[in-house]
Amino acid sequence: MRVSVFGLGYVGCVSAACLASMGHEVIGVDVNQVKVDLVNDGKAPVVEERIGELIAEVVRTGALRATGDVREAIRESEVSLICVGTPSEPNGSLCTTYLERVTEEIGAAVAERGGRQTVVFRSTMLPGTCLDLLLPVLEKFAGTAGVDFGVAVNPEFLREGTSVRDFFDPPKTVIGELDAASGDVVAALYEGLPGEVFRVPVPVAEAIKYADNAFHGLKIGFANELGAVCQALGVDSHQVIDVFLADRKLNISPAYLRPGFAFGGSCLPKDLRSLVHAAQRADVSVPILSHVLASNADHLQRAVDMVERTGKRRVGLFGLSFKPGTDDLRESPLVELAERLFGKGYDLRIYDPNVNLSRLLGANREYIENRLPHLAQLLVESVDEVIEHAEVCLVGTREPSVLSALPHGDAPVIVDLIRLPDADARRTEPGYMGLAW
Repeated sequence: MRVSVFGLGYVGCVSAACLASMGHEVIGVDVNQVKVDLVNDGKAPVVEERIGELIAEVVRTGALRATGDVREAIRESEVSLICVGTPSEPNGSLCTTYLERVTEEIGAAVAERGGRQTVVFRSTMLPGTCLDLLLPVLEKFAGTAGVDFGVAVNPEFLREGTSVRDFFDPPKTVIGELDAASGDVVAALYEGLPGEVFRVPVPVAEAIKYADNAFHGLKIGFANELGAVCQALGVDSHQVIDVFLADRKLNISPAYLRPGFAFGGSCLPKDLRSLVHAAQRADVSVPILSHVLASNADHLQRAVDMVERTGKRRVGLFGLSFKPGTDDLRESPLVELAERLFGKGYDLRIYDPNVNLSRLLGANREYIENRLPHLAQLLVESVDEVIEHAEVCLVGTREPSVLSALPHGDAPVIVDLIRLPDADARRTEPGYMGLAW
């Protein structure tokens, strides 16, 4: 394919050189004439493992050249990769100045040349940037997106220092496609590379890069805080982490990584408190660990806020135990949710097939008697009793008898705390509100 790559920094330079080595005919574009001259001389404008030899080779064979002329680049290509920087503004917001400028130049050049061009954004940008900001810029010049030109978002997963290796052995390839034809072009561009290919809506592709980087930062911060606590307690943190990493069932796995409701139970809250308390006693600052419970509480409050926004007073709650398949109510976020709603004066009814007040024993019964002594007044015996009573139903369980009975439409309002199996269909209904979106 004939490819133009806009921006010859780390991402653009590596993308251009690697695509050229795969057999594509590539022209790099940059406003910095020094970078353009370096590439045309067969030299890399960035310091990176293997990139120098790679650029020398593809420039020698004629597979890669560079220019500062946008119109020339568009004339000589059918697909354009935008790899310009998106730095932070002083207030932390995303700077889209370079993106907007190059998008406008590409749009004008496409309009002047005519014919279909597929514009692919590899720059990191927040969800909504492509469709709400950049797409109108292109359409101002080049016609209708998906008809007169293609658009896709293709985030990169290149680490500085190993970016060439990462290009040829990616963890995944993500294609946010405006239309299937645009996605097909990007898929063909990387044909032959390993790793799973995900073709998703444009905003999903934009968000994936942020999910990755936020989690990477969180992992590093978590490991460092845990290491500091272990050191203060006289424990070898690397031995701890080695065993932690060996658990591929719960730790390094999809377990617990699905958006949903707050966590609770007899282990997670108390163990986090104990660990944070131990750190404080050892005078070790652990801001990530110390804010996990606060974050959890904020997520629970979001459910309360959703109920308040409906303006309705009769509320039903499906689920009470801290997770399905148990009657354990200790530190259940659903118990906390019930307490908050009851305390705000809502007329509440609760159904959980696993929770029967007459059968509760030991710690569960003691917990209820101390924390929610009025529970007996709120519990009902059937799903229908809740539905008949409620103007708003909060769903916190996947119990089949509950899921099968939930009505559709605008009454009662369904507040989905768990992402229901039919959430995609319900999403368009006026009476559906999803916490787990």
